[in-house]
Amino acid sequence: MRRRSRVPAAPLPQCRGVDPVRVRLPVDGAWDTVREHLVERLSGAGPGVVDEMFDAGKIVGADGTAVAADAPYVPGMFVWFHRELPDEVPVPFPLRIVHRDEHIVVVDKPHFLATTPRGSHVAETALARLRRELGVPTLSAAHRLDRLTAGLVLFTVRPEERGAYQTLFRDRLVRKEYEAVAPYDPALALPRTVRSRIVKERGSLTAVEVPGEPNAVSRIELIEHRDGLGRYRLVPATGQTHQLRVHMNGLGVPILGDPLYPEVTAPAAPGDFRDPLQLLARELEFTDPVTGAAHRFRSTRTLAAWPGQ
Repeated sequence: MRRRSRVPAAPLPQCRGVDPVRVRLPVDGAWDTVREHLVERLSGAGPGVVDEMFDAGKIVGADGTAVAADAPYVPGMFVWFHRELPDEVPVPFPLRIVHRDEHIVVVDKPHFLATTPRGSHVAETALARLRRELGVPTLSAAHRLDRLTAGLVLFTVRPEERGAYQTLFRDRLVRKEYEAVAPYDPALALPRTVRSRIVKERGSLTAVEVPGEPNAVSRIELIEHRDGLGRYRLVPATGQTHQLRVHMNGLGVPILGDPLYPEVTAPAAPGDFRDPLQLLARELEFTDPVTGAAHRFRSTRTLAAWPGQ
Protein backbone atom coordinates (compact mmCIF):
# COMPACT_ATOMS: atom_id res chain seq x y z
CA MET A 1 0.00 0.00 0.00
CA ARG A 2 1.40 3.35 -1.02
CA ARG A 3 1.83 5.73 1.92
CA ARG A 4 0.74 9.32 1.48
CA SER A 5 3.53 11.86 1.81
CA ARG A 6 3.31 14.25 4.73
CA VAL A 7 2.06 17.71 3.78
CA PRO A 8 4.23 20.50 5.24
CA ALA A 9 2.61 22.98 7.58
CA ALA A 10 1.43 26.19 5.94
CA PRO A 11 4.23 28.78 6.02
CA LEU A 12 1.76 31.69 5.79
CA PRO A 13 -0.55 32.88 8.57
CA GLN A 14 -4.30 33.00 8.10
CA CYS A 15 -5.83 36.14 6.60
CA ARG A 16 -9.10 37.21 8.25
CA GLY A 17 -9.53 33.67 9.52
CA VAL A 18 -8.98 32.10 6.09
CA ASP A 19 -6.20 29.59 5.42
CA PRO A 20 -3.77 30.20 2.57
CA VAL A 21 -4.30 28.22 -0.61
CA ARG A 22 -1.96 25.23 -0.95
CA VAL A 23 -1.03 23.95 -4.43
CA ARG A 24 0.93 20.77 -5.09
CA LEU A 25 2.66 20.68 -8.45
CA PRO A 26 1.64 17.51 -10.37
CA VAL A 27 4.25 14.76 -10.39
CA ASP A 28 3.77 14.22 -14.11
CA GLY A 29 4.07 17.88 -15.05
CA ALA A 30 5.79 18.99 -18.26
CA TRP A 31 6.15 22.68 -17.41
CA ASP A 32 9.55 24.35 -17.27
CA THR A 33 8.81 26.80 -14.45
CA VAL A 34 6.46 27.12 -11.49
CA ARG A 35 5.00 30.23 -13.11
CA GLU A 36 4.02 28.38 -16.30
CA HIS A 37 2.03 25.85 -14.31
CA LEU A 38 0.27 28.39 -12.10
CA VAL A 39 -0.67 30.61 -15.04
CA GLU A 40 -2.35 27.59 -16.65
CA ARG A 41 -3.85 26.25 -13.44
CA LEU A 42 -5.20 29.59 -12.23
CA SER A 43 -6.36 30.84 -15.62
CA GLY A 44 -9.72 31.77 -14.14
CA ALA A 45 -8.09 34.36 -11.89
CA GLY A 46 -7.71 36.73 -14.84
CA PRO A 47 -4.82 37.91 -17.03
CA GLY A 48 -1.74 39.10 -15.22
CA VAL A 49 -2.90 38.11 -11.72
CA VAL A 50 -0.36 35.32 -11.26
CA ASP A 51 2.50 37.54 -12.49
CA GLU A 52 1.42 40.26 -10.06
CA MET A 53 1.51 37.74 -7.22
CA PHE A 54 5.01 36.62 -8.18
CA ASP A 55 6.20 40.23 -8.46
CA ALA A 56 4.83 40.99 -5.00
CA GLY A 57 6.42 37.89 -3.46
CA LYS A 58 3.02 36.49 -2.47
CA ILE A 59 3.71 32.93 -3.66
CA VAL A 60 5.94 31.09 -1.21
CA GLY A 61 7.48 27.69 -0.76
CA ALA A 62 7.57 25.39 2.27
CA ASP A 63 10.19 27.53 4.02
CA GLY A 64 8.10 30.67 3.67
CA THR A 65 10.38 32.41 1.19
CA ALA A 66 9.04 33.87 -2.03
CA VAL A 67 9.20 31.64 -5.09
CA ALA A 68 10.68 33.34 -8.15
CA ALA A 69 8.63 33.39 -11.33
CA ASP A 70 11.42 31.59 -13.18
CA ALA A 71 11.93 28.96 -10.46
CA PRO A 72 12.30 25.51 -12.09
CA TYR A 73 9.28 23.26 -12.01
CA VAL A 74 9.76 20.55 -9.36
CA PRO A 75 7.17 17.72 -9.46
CA GLY A 76 5.44 17.30 -6.11
CA MET A 77 6.55 20.70 -4.82
CA PHE A 78 4.11 22.65 -2.62
CA VAL A 79 3.49 26.38 -2.89
CA TRP A 80 1.17 28.60 -0.89
CA PHE A 81 -0.53 31.95 -1.42
CA HIS A 82 -3.52 33.94 -0.29
CA ARG A 83 -6.28 34.41 -2.82
CA GLU A 84 -7.86 37.80 -3.23
CA LEU A 85 -10.87 37.72 -0.94
CA PRO A 86 -14.14 38.53 -2.72
CA ASP A 87 -16.30 41.45 -1.71
CA GLU A 88 -18.89 39.96 0.61
CA VAL A 89 -21.98 41.45 2.16
CA PRO A 90 -21.76 40.80 5.91
CA VAL A 91 -24.43 38.49 7.28
CA PRO A 92 -25.92 40.72 10.00
CA PHE A 93 -26.83 37.97 12.45
CA PRO A 94 -24.73 36.71 15.38
CA LEU A 95 -23.16 33.31 15.85
CA ARG A 96 -24.25 32.02 19.25
CA ILE A 97 -21.81 29.92 21.25
CA VAL A 98 -23.74 26.98 22.68
CA HIS A 99 -20.77 25.10 24.15
CA ARG A 100 -17.02 25.60 24.32
CA ASP A 101 -14.28 23.51 25.90
CA GLU A 102 -10.69 22.63 25.08
CA HIS A 103 -11.77 20.13 22.42
CA ILE A 104 -14.88 21.46 20.68
CA VAL A 105 -16.97 24.55 20.00
CA VAL A 106 -20.67 24.19 19.20
CA VAL A 107 -22.39 27.19 17.65
CA ASP A 108 -25.93 28.11 16.70
CA LYS A 109 -25.51 29.34 13.12
CA PRO A 110 -27.88 31.87 11.56
CA HIS A 111 -29.50 31.50 8.16
CA PHE A 112 -27.45 32.76 5.16
CA LEU A 113 -24.03 32.16 6.77
CA ALA A 114 -21.94 29.45 5.09
CA THR A 115 -20.19 26.99 7.40
CA THR A 116 -16.80 26.97 5.65
CA PRO A 117 -15.15 29.00 2.85
CA ARG A 118 -16.47 28.02 -0.56
CA GLY A 119 -17.11 29.89 -3.80
CA SER A 120 -18.02 33.51 -3.17
CA HIS A 121 -18.41 32.97 0.58
CA VAL A 122 -14.95 33.02 2.15
CA ALA A 123 -14.26 35.42 5.02
CA GLU A 124 -17.98 35.79 5.71
CA THR A 125 -18.39 32.21 6.94
CA ALA A 126 -18.92 30.65 10.33
CA LEU A 127 -15.44 29.13 10.41
CA ALA A 128 -13.57 32.32 9.48
CA ARG A 129 -15.73 34.44 11.77
CA LEU A 130 -15.18 32.11 14.73
CA ARG A 131 -11.43 31.98 14.20
CA ARG A 132 -11.34 35.77 14.30
CA GLU A 133 -13.75 36.21 17.21
CA LEU A 134 -12.33 33.45 19.42
CA GLY A 135 -8.70 33.85 18.40
CA VAL A 136 -8.40 30.11 17.67
CA PRO A 137 -6.70 29.68 14.26
CA THR A 138 -6.73 25.87 14.56
CA LEU A 139 -10.53 25.71 14.60
CA SER A 140 -12.01 23.37 11.97
CA ALA A 141 -15.52 22.22 11.06
CA ALA A 142 -16.36 18.61 11.92
CA HIS A 143 -19.29 18.67 9.46
CA ARG A 144 -21.18 21.12 7.26
CA LEU A 145 -24.57 22.76 7.43
CA ASP A 146 -26.04 24.35 4.30
CA ARG A 147 -25.64 28.11 4.09
CA LEU A 148 -29.40 28.60 3.99
CA THR A 149 -30.05 26.33 6.99
CA ALA A 150 -29.78 27.67 10.54
CA GLY A 151 -28.82 25.75 13.64
CA LEU A 152 -26.14 23.72 15.37
CA VAL A 153 -22.66 23.15 13.95
CA LEU A 154 -19.75 21.37 15.65
CA PHE A 155 -16.19 22.69 15.34
CA THR A 156 -13.00 21.09 16.64
CA VAL A 157 -10.18 22.95 18.39
CA ARG A 158 -7.22 20.59 17.98
CA PRO A 159 -6.21 19.41 14.50
CA GLU A 160 -5.12 16.01 15.81
CA GLU A 161 -8.62 15.37 17.20
CA ARG A 162 -10.63 16.50 14.19
CA GLY A 163 -10.69 13.04 12.61
CA ALA A 164 -12.27 11.49 15.69
CA TYR A 165 -15.20 13.90 15.56
CA GLN A 166 -15.60 13.63 11.78
CA THR A 167 -15.77 9.85 12.20
CA LEU A 168 -18.85 10.29 14.40
CA PHE A 169 -20.72 11.84 11.48
CA ARG A 170 -19.32 9.40 8.93
CA ASP A 171 -20.37 6.41 11.04
CA ARG A 172 -23.79 7.94 11.85
CA LEU A 173 -23.09 8.10 15.57
CA VAL A 174 -24.55 11.60 15.89
CA ARG A 175 -28.30 11.98 16.35
CA LYS A 176 -29.44 15.05 14.43
CA GLU A 177 -32.88 16.54 14.71
CA TYR A 178 -34.26 19.34 12.53
CA GLU A 179 -37.38 21.46 12.48
CA ALA A 180 -39.07 22.85 9.39
CA VAL A 181 -42.13 24.85 8.43
CA ALA A 182 -43.96 23.71 5.31
CA PRO A 183 -47.52 23.49 3.98
CA TYR A 184 -49.91 21.28 5.94
CA ASP A 185 -51.60 18.47 4.02
CA PRO A 186 -54.28 16.68 6.05
CA ALA A 187 -54.14 13.78 3.59
CA LEU A 188 -50.44 13.15 4.28
CA ALA A 189 -50.09 10.30 6.76
CA LEU A 190 -47.45 11.11 9.36
CA PRO A 191 -45.24 10.11 11.06
CA ARG A 192 -43.44 8.12 8.40
CA THR A 193 -39.94 7.10 7.42
CA VAL A 194 -38.93 8.06 3.89
CA ARG A 195 -36.33 5.94 2.11
CA SER A 196 -35.04 6.78 -1.37
CA ARG A 197 -31.95 7.06 -3.50
CA ILE A 198 -30.76 10.67 -3.88
CA VAL A 199 -28.17 11.74 -6.44
CA LYS A 200 -26.66 15.18 -6.92
CA GLU A 201 -24.59 15.55 -10.06
CA ARG A 202 -21.54 17.78 -10.04
CA GLY A 203 -22.48 21.23 -11.34
CA SER A 204 -26.18 20.77 -10.70
CA LEU A 205 -27.93 23.00 -8.19
CA THR A 206 -30.46 20.37 -7.18
CA ALA A 207 -30.44 16.76 -6.08
CA VAL A 208 -32.96 14.24 -7.44
CA GLU A 209 -34.51 10.98 -6.33
CA VAL A 210 -33.73 8.11 -8.70
CA PRO A 211 -34.56 4.38 -8.79
CA GLY A 212 -32.16 2.13 -6.92
CA GLU A 213 -30.96 1.08 -3.49
CA PRO A 214 -31.92 3.74 -0.92
CA ASN A 215 -29.05 5.87 0.36
CA ALA A 216 -31.19 8.46 2.17
CA VAL A 217 -33.45 7.81 5.15
CA SER A 218 -35.49 10.46 6.99
CA ARG A 219 -38.07 10.27 9.75
CA ILE A 220 -40.80 12.89 9.20
CA GLU A 221 -43.20 13.88 12.00
CA LEU A 222 -45.83 16.59 12.29
CA ILE A 223 -45.47 18.54 15.53
CA GLU A 224 -48.46 20.86 15.06
CA HIS A 225 -50.35 22.74 12.37
CA ARG A 226 -52.27 25.98 11.98
CA ASP A 227 -53.43 28.32 9.21
CA GLY A 228 -52.50 25.88 6.45
CA LEU A 229 -48.92 25.40 7.68
CA GLY A 230 -47.26 22.62 9.60
CA ARG A 231 -44.28 22.54 11.94
CA TYR A 232 -42.35 19.34 11.33
CA ARG A 233 -39.70 17.35 13.16
CA LEU A 234 -37.17 15.82 10.75
CA VAL A 235 -34.71 13.17 11.89
CA PRO A 236 -32.24 12.08 9.17
CA ALA A 237 -30.51 8.73 9.55
CA THR A 238 -28.21 9.53 6.62
CA GLY A 239 -26.59 12.69 5.31
CA GLN A 240 -27.12 13.08 1.57
CA THR A 241 -26.91 16.58 0.11
CA HIS A 242 -30.27 18.39 0.43
CA GLN A 243 -31.78 15.18 1.82
CA LEU A 244 -34.47 16.73 4.01
CA ARG A 245 -35.40 19.32 1.40
CA VAL A 246 -35.72 16.63 -1.28
CA HIS A 247 -37.77 14.32 0.94
CA MET A 248 -40.16 17.06 2.06
CA ASN A 249 -40.62 18.17 -1.54
CA GLY A 250 -41.23 14.57 -2.58
CA LEU A 251 -44.04 14.35 -0.02
CA GLY A 252 -45.68 17.39 -1.60
CA VAL A 253 -44.87 19.75 1.29
CA PRO A 254 -41.73 21.67 0.23
CA ILE A 255 -40.07 23.66 2.99
CA LEU A 256 -40.98 27.35 2.98
CA GLY A 257 -38.35 29.69 1.55
CA ASP A 258 -36.60 26.97 -0.46
CA PRO A 259 -35.14 28.50 -3.64
CA LEU A 260 -34.44 25.09 -5.22
CA TYR A 261 -37.40 22.83 -4.48
CA PRO A 262 -39.90 22.30 -6.03
CA GLU A 263 -38.34 24.60 -8.67
CA VAL A 264 -35.22 26.69 -8.98
CA THR A 265 -35.93 30.38 -8.52
CA ALA A 266 -33.71 33.39 -9.10
CA PRO A 267 -31.21 33.81 -6.26
CA ALA A 268 -31.83 36.63 -3.83
CA ALA A 269 -29.76 39.75 -4.32
CA PRO A 270 -26.70 40.09 -2.06
CA GLY A 271 -27.83 41.54 1.22
CA ASP A 272 -31.43 40.37 0.86
CA PHE A 273 -32.08 38.38 4.03
CA ARG A 274 -35.87 38.65 4.02
CA ASP A 275 -36.91 35.10 3.10
CA PRO A 276 -34.82 32.49 4.94
CA LEU A 277 -35.26 28.79 4.32
CA GLN A 278 -37.50 27.55 7.13
CA LEU A 279 -35.18 24.75 8.18
CA LEU A 280 -33.36 24.58 11.52
CA ALA A 281 -30.83 22.07 12.85
CA ARG A 282 -32.46 21.87 16.29
CA GLU A 283 -30.47 19.18 18.14
CA LEU A 284 -27.11 17.39 18.12
CA GLU A 285 -26.58 14.40 20.40
CA PHE A 286 -23.46 12.23 20.63
CA THR A 287 -20.88 10.69 22.91
CA ASP A 288 -17.64 12.66 22.82
CA PRO A 289 -14.96 10.42 21.26
CA VAL A 290 -12.18 12.18 23.18
CA THR A 291 -13.64 12.76 26.66
CA GLY A 292 -16.40 10.15 26.73
CA ALA A 293 -18.93 12.79 27.81
CA ALA A 294 -22.55 12.45 26.66
CA HIS A 295 -23.52 15.64 24.81
CA ARG A 296 -26.93 16.90 23.84
CA PHE A 297 -27.13 20.41 22.41
CA ARG A 298 -30.27 22.30 21.43
CA SER A 299 -30.70 25.42 19.30
CA THR A 300 -32.66 28.28 20.83
CA ARG A 301 -33.50 29.84 17.46
CA THR A 302 -37.03 30.04 16.14
CA LEU A 303 -38.30 29.86 12.58
CA ALA A 304 -39.79 33.14 11.38
CA ALA A 305 -42.75 31.44 9.70
CA TRP A 306 -43.78 29.92 13.02
CA PRO A 307 -43.72 32.67 15.67
CA GLY A 308 -44.37 31.89 19.29
CA GLN A 309 -42.38 28.64 19.50
